[in-house]
Amino acid sequence: MPEPLKVALAGLGTVGAGVIRLIDANSDLIARRAGRPIEIVAVSARDRTKDRGVDITRFDWVDDMTQLAHHAKADVVVELIGGSDGPALALARATLAAGKGLVTANKAMIAHHGLELAIAAEKTDTPMKFEAAVAGGVPVIKGLREGAAANQIDRVYGILNGTCNFILSKMEAEGRDFAEILAEAQAAGFAEADPSFDIDGVDAAHKLSILASIAFGTQPAFGDVAIGGIRHLLAADIAEAAALGYRVRLLGIADLGPNGLFQRVHPHLVPLAHPLAHVIGPTNAVVAEGNFVGRLLFQGAGAGDGPTASAVVADLIDIARTEFGPPYAMPATSLANEPAASTGDRRSRAYLRFTVPDKVGVLAEIAAAMRDAGVSIESLIQRGAHADGEVLLAIVTHEGPERCVAQALEKLRGSQSLSGEPMWMHILGE
Repeated sequence: MPEPLKVALAGLGTVGAGVIRLIDANSDLIARRAGRPIEIVAVSARDRTKDRGVDITRFDWVDDMTQLAHHAKADVVVELIGGSDGPALALARATLAAGKGLVTANKAMIAHHGLELAIAAEKTDTPMKFEAAVAGGVPVIKGLREGAAANQIDRVYGILNGTCNFILSKMEAEGRDFAEILAEAQAAGFAEADPSFDIDGVDAAHKLSILASIAFGTQPAFGDVAIGGIRHLLAADIAEAAALGYRVRLLGIADLGPNGLFQRVHPHLVPLAHPLAHVIGPTNAVVAEGNFVGRLLFQGAGAGDGPTASAVVADLIDIARTEFGPPYAMPATSLANEPAASTGDRRSRAYLRFTVPDKVGVLAEIAAAMRDAGVSIESLIQRGAHADGEVLLAIVTHEGPERCVAQALEKLRGSQSLSGEPMWMHILGE
């Protein structure tokens, strides 16, 4: 049998330990599929003495993880540290500069620095792979880079954050508010102690910018993603959506048109007829629409030690087979630098929720703002007053330019007729 592919592993958290367990459990199968064994030879993490449930004494320990890039035995470095900059980026740069392959699950680093790293990898024909950075164990990057390589991808979108989908599914099933479900998600390990990156849409935006680059052949443009999260959703919003025939999902959506690259992460009302409406729990699902292949749906576990380790080791198998090409499916220097598309001219239907005092004139003020901005109202739902005297008012608009809705909400900004900020959710077309 040929010489093993030798791996240096940086980061021994949940996923790092999962990679070790997976290679141990499936070593014979992996060797047959890869054409040679895959062996871990060196590891690095912050705490050498921590019990991780796996034996790391058989590997070389390296205190300075950046030095893994220069480990004499290693062919490939796996980076599982996390963070867009700092030690992770230093290790990635050093690894590629040393001519060693790089495998990473670090979506933030790829979203911010992927173009730079891809150029460095291509200069020396060095593998750089990051399947685990998007949707955990779901092979969506491979699907777009290889399976759909002959297609023009018109749109890519989906549920890119399992924490948010878990929270929304629970709110939907149990009729309870966001804060209560978030606390349960944290206790169950589905949400971080500081969940901001998840619930405010940043995590999904990192993943969307990576998918958009691969799907459309454009330079990664995380800074151009319009980002909104689910922090301000009410149980009443979920209930109103259900009454209208929708479910609420946090979606990342990207498409490339004559006005540039559009990228947005935002809560949407998804029709019950659409497959994304039926994705529940901490699951990821990505839809890609190709001009010849049609609609493709990739769905599965988007996080966790097993699924993410599966994606990492799949990348290692590709490298062992010497099956790798440009990280973004085409040479990094040929990726188009597209401008960010304005959202104002996009046409869509919208769900708008207002919390207002129960008094005369409030509805007339809101309706006047909609009229003056050119927003056509399809339906209006007003629920009875709560104990605090406030009323929930929900409006569904006809399809129209998004700038008109934005103008109407701007007209109402600071109005004494509103208690708090309105909620604006887009309605996904079928």
